[in-house]
Amino acid sequence: MAGHIQDRWYKTELGLDGKPKKVKSDRHGTGMRYRARYIGPDGTEKSKSFPDRQKRKADQWLIEIEADMSRGQYIDPKAARTTFKQYAEKWLSSQTTDPTTRASIEAQVRRHAIPYLGPRPMNSFLPSHIREWLAELEKAVPASSYRRVIFGNVSGIFSAALEDKLLTTNPCRSRTVTAPGRAPGRVRPWTPDRVSAVRAGLPERFRAMADAAGGCGLRQGEVFGLPVDEIKFDTGWLHVGYQVKNIGGHLVFAPPKRGKVRDVPLPEQVGHVFKAHMEEFPPVKVTLPWLTPTGDPVTKLLLFSAEEGGAVRRSDFNTYAWKPALVAAGVIPAPERGRRHQAAREDGMHALRHFYASVLLDAGESVKALSTYLGHSDPGFTLRVYTHLMPSSDGRTRRAVDKLYESLGWAADPAPDGP
Repeated sequence: MAGHIQDRWYKTELGLDGKPKKVKSDRHGTGMRYRARYIGPDGTEKSKSFPDRQKRKADQWLIEIEADMSRGQYIDPKAARTTFKQYAEKWLSSQTTDPTTRASIEAQVRRHAIPYLGPRPMNSFLPSHIREWLAELEKAVPASSYRRVIFGNVSGIFSAALEDKLLTTNPCRSRTVTAPGRAPGRVRPWTPDRVSAVRAGLPERFRAMADAAGGCGLRQGEVFGLPVDEIKFDTGWLHVGYQVKNIGGHLVFAPPKRGKVRDVPLPEQVGHVFKAHMEEFPPVKVTLPWLTPTGDPVTKLLLFSAEEGGAVRRSDFNTYAWKPALVAAGVIPAPERGRRHQAAREDGMHALRHFYASVLLDAGESVKALSTYLGHSDPGFTLRVYTHLMPSSDGRTRRAVDKLYESLGWAADPAPDGP
């Protein structure tokens, strides 16, 4: 058996006859009697105390420790007492993703996981605790797709703790724990009427943003960070090289998502809208740090700006401009007095990019070109997202054969449908 049991209430001394005998120690009758001790895999001594009359339990504990070591399932008891909050803080600080992703993950964990799971030791989690947390999460976050993202991050924390030998299983991977469902598989693009209604509901200062997103396929951050000198009215192209991001509450300039700098066609009508917008709301010079709040300052003459003159902040725009426009267009109901607008994740500004994609595909644009204009890293991803919006092959076949019949004079007069 690994280790040994120390009896703190007795000590061994040599008697007058020179033979060892047990005598009461100074601690006799006080505190824990037995101390089980062993050397851990890291070479340091570990121990656990047991009360009087529980020497058998102490022996059993050492036997289990030895068995765990032999199976490679040993967990340091002291490390296992680390709480979810303590380990999550350590896990967050070790993330190496881009600053925006880190800020998003940190906000999710701090807002939706630590308040519920934080005080519990990592080695004490059971699947039931995760099920209870998911039930609370469903009340706080209506969107299943967003709950799934939060759940994935929490599961990642437990997986890291598993590899660090703070626990033996990931409770999020239990067969009795059901992860939040995926977002609806198919994109349902807005109709032109809905786009028009939402555009009309936006404040005049932001109305042309709908044209930048719905007419050029820009993401929200790319719209906010669109410099005037990147709009080539003479050539009919728009260069997408910047966006405005929120990093820990601070606005910064950054390249587009995944660094996909690109050029997209500038429709003539969208160009007219931009020119009219600049006449009514002159572009504003905005200086922000590059990539991180402590990055080098970069100054750009932005097409869109906040009323007070700086860059547009996403949270303010969504709360005070976009959601009221959704209400005006009948997309979401008006909030009750004193309450916030309902969550509208599926009807965010990203819906205008889906509209842009649907218009181009309906007009026969190739998936490869659309992927480039949207800034996707892979045309295959674009195809998977929007394949159901492409004109069907059976429709193209009918039109091709009908056109052939017409050119050869084989077309028959349609039968009368009635009076």
